[in-house]
Amino acid sequence: MAASPADGAQLESVPKTVELTFSEAVDPHGVLVTAGGTRLKAGVPAGRPSHVVAAVSAGGVKPSHGRLTLAWRVVDEEDGHASSGSVGYRIDAAASAGAASPAAPSAARSPAAVKDALTTVRWVGYLSLALFVGGLAFVAALWPQGTSDRRTRVVLVLSWAAGLLATVAQAGLQGAYARLGTLGDAFTSAAYSEVLGSEVGIVLAARALLWVLAAIVLAAALQGGRRAARSPGWRVGAAAVGFGLLRATGMSGHNSEGTHPVWGEVADLVHLAGVSLWIGGLVLLVVGVLPRRNADELAVVVPRYSILALTSVTSIAGAGSVLAWQVVGSVHGLLHTSYGHKLMVKVAVLAVVLSVAQRSRTWVRHRLDLAVLLRGDAATVRPLIRSVAVEACLVLAVLAAASVLVMADPGR
Repeated sequence: MAASPADGAQLESVPKTVELTFSEAVDPHGVLVTAGGTRLKAGVPAGRPSHVVAAVSAGGVKPSHGRLTLAWRVVDEEDGHASSGSVGYRIDAAASAGAASPAAPSAARSPAAVKDALTTVRWVGYLSLALFVGGLAFVAALWPQGTSDRRTRVVLVLSWAAGLLATVAQAGLQGAYARLGTLGDAFTSAAYSEVLGSEVGIVLAARALLWVLAAIVLAAALQGGRRAARSPGWRVGAAAVGFGLLRATGMSGHNSEGTHPVWGEVADLVHLAGVSLWIGGLVLLVVGVLPRRNADELAVVVPRYSILALTSVTSIAGAGSVLAWQVVGSVHGLLHTSYGHKLMVKVAVLAVVLSVAQRSRTWVRHRLDLAVLLRGDAATVRPLIRSVAVEACLVLAVLAAASVLVMADPGR
């Protein structure tokens, strides 16, 4: 961020205006500039989306002991995350003589409850996306008969409902977050009308429509069963809806920031697709395939999913590395910023998950043939069920870390 007059400048009098310049476009509805607790008139000039101009002298602001400090808070128009900070100036003694001593301003922040709720809703959204898109891919490519399994149908229906509700809730919470409102302000017409006029709101509206379209794909699978899951038409429709949901979800993150935004967008799509294929298949494996202990299904589905999971994890690691470098930008940013520290926590949790996943792969290599030979013997299959269940639970922590990262200021 750059300021004009420059931060720390010596001025003869209180400036008429202060102009803040950011590296990205700013949401006009999310601009807040204060001085000494007084909110100043500030806005985004037409045709200059990354600039904010605040009227200082017109706001009756007086320097305190020769100092003038402005606190600012803006919301990124593209991904909806908020940034805050302050700029300060030294004012000549004559201009500040006799001035009152206003309270030192601090960067304005949304109520913690709104931010926490928004983070939680994002987590639910990520989990729903992974279960739904990954689940559809699992039944289409590996286990068509899963469309007739009661537990699998419940997972798909609940993930669809949660995904749609999370998207609608996120729109309202995003409006309250941008306006520094409370939880009560999140689900008002004003919050929705304001956020839907921004780029973030348009993306959320598109995602909600995609979830509505996904209901058609889901209904066809539930009604048509195995035949629908194997039909080319249904698979094309499911792939189109899945791609749209993955892309729309990624558009509200930090992936386009940095020197190569296209790389970031592609990497984010690959990353989300890998996560969905891994987690969605993992959950259906533990709640659908393994409890049935059908020897024929174990012989076909488990080894194929093992290959799919390995490919997905490799894609996640590669795309995640590109995203980390795109957003953080340097080793220094990784080691010395709050965003970098949170990213390292996510990587550490993921490493634990992968160590558990390795145990599952070991079972597949050494015990699967015996389980098939014994026609799905419960004692033989139980270690794999436990291992996969632990892996699925730990993945929830990884998704929680991802939700926190999206709400955090990038390391750059």
